[in-house]
Amino acid sequence: QVQLVESGGGLVQPGGSLRLSCVASGSPFSMIDMGWYRQAPGKERELVAILASGHRPGYADSVKDRFAISRDNAKNTVYLQTNSLKPEDTAVYYCYARSPYGSTYWGQGTQVTVSS
Repeated sequence: QVQLVESGGGLVQPGGSLRLSCVASGSPFSMIDMGWYRQAPGKERELVAILASGHRPGYADSVKDRFAISRDNAKNTVYLQTNSLKPEDTAVYYCYARSPYGSTYWGQGTQVTVSS
C-alpha cells in the first residue's frame, strides 16, 4: 500500500527557511507527478508547486522565486525548499503524487507556521 510520509514542517520567523520532504513508501514504481499543496485556515487547498517527470516545475505565483521543488526519483521523494517565508505562507502543507496508472495519493499534512 502506497503512503506519502511528510516531514520538515515547524515554526519559523518571517524571512526564515524550511525544507519539507515527502517519501512515497510502499510504491513499486516511480510517481509521474509529485508536488505540494497547502491549505490555510478558512481557505481552500491550493497548489504550491508540482514537478512531473521530464518537465519543468510549476509554481503558484505567490511562491515563485522563493520556493524550489526537487525530486529524487530513485528514492521516490519530493522536496520543497521554502525561503523568505512570510506569515501568509502559514498553512498545512500536503504532499501529492500521481502514479503511472492514474491513482492519486495525499500525505497527512505538515504544519508550517511563520510568526515572530
